[in-house]
Amino acid sequence: MIKSKEELTLTAKLPTQIEVRGGRVHNLKNIDVNIPLHKFVAISGLSGSGKSSLAMGILYEEGSRRYLDALSTYMRRRIKQGNQANVISVKHIPSALALRQRPTIPSERATVGTMSETFNILRLIFSRLGSPVCPNGHRLKPSLEIAEAMAKSGEEMGQLTCLVCGVKFYAPSAEQFAFNSDGACEECGGTGKVRQLDDSKLIADPRLSIKDGAVASWSLPGRNFMPNVAEHAGVRIDIPYKDLTDKEKDFVLNGPEKKYKMDFLSGTGRVFHNFNALYENAHQAVLRSAKTSKSERAQKRISEFFSYQICPVCHGSRLKPELLKQLVGSLNINEVAEMPLGDLIAWKDQVFKSLPVDMQKMANALFTEFVDNLQPLLDLGLDYLTMARNGNTLSTGELQRIQLARTLRTETTGVLYILDEPSIGLHPANVDGLIKVLHKLVAQGNSLVVVDHNVDIIKAADEIIEIGPGSGEQGGEILDQGSVDQIKKDKQSLIRPYLDGTAALMARKRAEKINSVKISFDVDHYFNLQDVHAAIPVNQLTAVTGFSGAGKTSLILDSLVPAIQAQAKGETLPKQVKNFESPINQVVSVDASPIGKSTRSTVATYTSIMDNLRKLFARQSLAKEKHYTPTYFSYNNKQGACPTCGGTGIVTLDIQFLPDMQQTCPTCEGNRYNHEVQKVKWNSYSIVDILNLDINEALPVFKKEPKIERDLLLLKEVGLDYLHLGESTPTLSGGEAQRLKLVTHLSHKQNDTLFVFDEPTIGLHPLDVKVLVQVIQKLLDQGATIITITHDLNMIVNADNILDLGPRGGKNGGKVVAAGQTQDLIDHPVSLTTEYLANYCRQFKK
Repeated sequence: MIKSKEELTLTAKLPTQIEVRGGRVHNLKNIDVNIPLHKFVAISGLSGSGKSSLAMGILYEEGSRRYLDALSTYMRRRIKQGNQANVISVKHIPSALALRQRPTIPSERATVGTMSETFNILRLIFSRLGSPVCPNGHRLKPSLEIAEAMAKSGEEMGQLTCLVCGVKFYAPSAEQFAFNSDGACEECGGTGKVRQLDDSKLIADPRLSIKDGAVASWSLPGRNFMPNVAEHAGVRIDIPYKDLTDKEKDFVLNGPEKKYKMDFLSGTGRVFHNFNALYENAHQAVLRSAKTSKSERAQKRISEFFSYQICPVCHGSRLKPELLKQLVGSLNINEVAEMPLGDLIAWKDQVFKSLPVDMQKMANALFTEFVDNLQPLLDLGLDYLTMARNGNTLSTGELQRIQLARTLRTETTGVLYILDEPSIGLHPANVDGLIKVLHKLVAQGNSLVVVDHNVDIIKAADEIIEIGPGSGEQGGEILDQGSVDQIKKDKQSLIRPYLDGTAALMARKRAEKINSVKISFDVDHYFNLQDVHAAIPVNQLTAVTGFSGAGKTSLILDSLVPAIQAQAKGETLPKQVKNFESPINQVVSVDASPIGKSTRSTVATYTSIMDNLRKLFARQSLAKEKHYTPTYFSYNNKQGACPTCGGTGIVTLDIQFLPDMQQTCPTCEGNRYNHEVQKVKWNSYSIVDILNLDINEALPVFKKEPKIERDLLLLKEVGLDYLHLGESTPTLSGGEAQRLKLVTHLSHKQNDTLFVFDEPTIGLHPLDVKVLVQVIQKLLDQGATIITITHDLNMIVNADNILDLGPRGGKNGGKVVAAGQTQDLIDHPVSLTTEYLANYCRQFKK
């Protein structure tokens, strides 16, 4: 159709870019930048450089806020709104949707099927195409009559007559197949599991005496006097629990509830004479605490005594057992929900063959909708998941890809999509599928901004915006912007060497041979791991690799880590772990999750710096004169905190239907402390002055304070010298948080410690990965053994050894497909992961 002159003029005037002016969110330095509309734009930069500040802090906040501004006041008061971005102006921004780096963890009721909405369509398929069973056990074949009955309303809905015995009955509707509604199993309430007290967790350590804490449940609040009651009843509490008689053990675990009149010494030293102490055995202590405790913290502690077992009525299906009688294509709804998503297309074909000709049209309509929901999940490499898989057991990357699949299916147009690290948890072989999905979003008429460090994703973008040059205060500027070819020619670009193949991949020297001293273990009958043998060389870096769902988490986090912990405590090993031999007896798990949720947590409080600062200031003459103890120099205590903001440095204003407004506290001007405490000086510095220093500035100041200087030097060693001592830890990037967690481990030997890094490169630029590898080397120099569970080829290439699981995920995974020294596997790849690693290394000049 030929456009009119007026239409052509209007099209020519449509904006082609988002114009951001004066962006000052977090560390952004008053930036001006234009983001092309209807393009795939990648934002690159070091961890903490300001990428998310631009993408989420400006583009998403402004795009979503302006959309909400179009709603009524009534609606806005009921929707959680973000803060207004610190920016002079943002023009031509569409409504924005964001897929965050760390999606909200779903509840126990959520499954892959409910989250992706594939299960909703499956319920409809079973209600319309199923073969119901009458009360007398006769099966009706699928027919249009049944489908028509299910489409009726009122009392006629689903009413059928058995063709064999003539009985009238109701077939289950789509709603009745919902385990979060009418179809929920009455025993478990639709969760598929029941909570049971785990007897093995009641006794903390049988080698301890009851007096020293052998009975774990008696450590719950209000039960600390139970050992005295047990002693009064004749149980010996000063010998190891394992040496008690069977009668004494039975009294501890199952003794009758009874009051004993006795003298009781309280924790405060007060003596109660003839105190009527009610005895609660180890079981009762937990069960009664579970009923009476109100606090979330207490309930979390109590939950450790319980284990979740498969529901004995529904056997984990979540549904009423009678619903499983209805079949589609010879399978019930739970059997279909337990199938890998990748097998559902074949099941669909079987269903078509089983249906009469006059139902083919209806089946085609239902299954077209079903496959449309399913296909994005398959494109994103989630074919190994099942619809029945619990949402709270999914990895961050899996959750994000399910979000992305739902987004793609809506087929919106004119929306600004902002994706934060969509490559999280993706095997290199799945990146192509992700790129295909990203291009499809743009092809639908949307604009796309992606924050990612995966080189292949950056290469696939229409335009790259690079923020830097450094992290924190050293970042926050637009370093360069342009197409991939333009960035390849920009000498100041940090990503350029990874685009043109000139980067040096190695950040450490790998071990020349595999250490003969190893952690050796077998795992059997645990999810998809069947008789798997693994060996982790001591004092070396081992990369555990493989597709999502291949069994990496099951092997390392669910089996090896608890086995080491159990061995150290003298407890029984996890039942799936066999033939376990380990010279290691300590394990530290490290991830890139934020440190703390409160702004009260800072770099100084997370390390021992704050404690030492408080003691240092309490020793000053003015502090002694005013009787200021170290407590006064903490903004978390009322003695030292600003009375207006309570030590947070900010005040929050509720302005009804507009977003809550946060502003710097007018009393302390954001310094957190009250004015009197700030008058105390050490070497002319107040406590506020010290917390405003960055690590580099603080080092010469504390050169004569060895305890503080030691922590400052460690922070500098891990590349965090640009952070301020008072910097809030929840605002740190994933890479910064991860390195900060390691600081406390670098100051002493780690010969008997295993460090497990789970996806440690989330949010890390390839240059940040190099810094992390160098920190890992420092741990290795201290004698540590290190495992990194990773998909990042820049991390894998720096490992001494590789343990690759696969060949794919789910039922097609669970095997060790490659094991050995990294360079040997690069030279002679034997699995898909090592093939991708070899191809990646070939792209770079030696």
